[in-house]
Amino acid sequence: MKIHRFYIGGKIDLKHDFWVHDEALLWQWNRVLRFKEGREIVLFDGVGKDRLYEIKSISPKEAHLNLVTELHAKLPKTHVYLFWSLIKSDKNDLVIQKCTELGVTNFVPIISERSVKTGFNLARAEKIAVEASEQCGRSTIPHIREPIHIEELVKEYDDVQLLVCHFGHSELEQIKKDNKIGIIVGPEGGFTDEEVASLVAGGAKIIELGQMTLRAETAAIVAVSKFL
Repeated sequence: MKIHRFYIGGKIDLKHDFWVHDEALLWQWNRVLRFKEGREIVLFDGVGKDRLYEIKSISPKEAHLNLVTELHAKLPKTHVYLFWSLIKSDKNDLVIQKCTELGVTNFVPIISERSVKTGFNLARAEKIAVEASEQCGRSTIPHIREPIHIEELVKEYDDVQLLVCHFGHSELEQIKKDNKIGIIVGPEGGFTDEEVASLVAGGAKIIELGQMTLRAETAAIVAVSKFL
């Protein structure tokens, strides 16, 4: 039987024995998943604590949980930032979902000259990241911020080793994977030459993802997979 995982953030203190009164969780457990007494579930706080609990009793108003065991936390091995130029909303959703599963720690949407759109629904993005973390077994929730303009990137993230995906001489062999890594992915049509030159002048290295021209969302997933 599948054991469901639920992100509780700071709403619940994961003690040995406690009662849950969170309305959203109780509605999902009772009305959607139809949990009964004796069912085991996993709760995690998003910062590394995962615990397996048994439901001792449950009703529409409350549930009594008892700790079964502490679980080994599944954490990203590398601190990876993904800077991606905003694309169509459903493709942004795909980027966040799949790159959360891969282990990206920070998502930074950027606005460049060829960005398809400039609007970004942060609440929706955070919800997708939570659901992806619940599904894949990840113990942490990635941080997602509001979009920034590409001109701000180098100045604001000067402590991150920046890598821009672009056709050209690849400097992949020069990259130290133990540093904070920031992968920069352009929109459909790529960055302009001026944008690439500005990023390189600010210290970014160029990496190639192969000979084929990839869609923006594919490029983000492929680039992230090289470092996680």
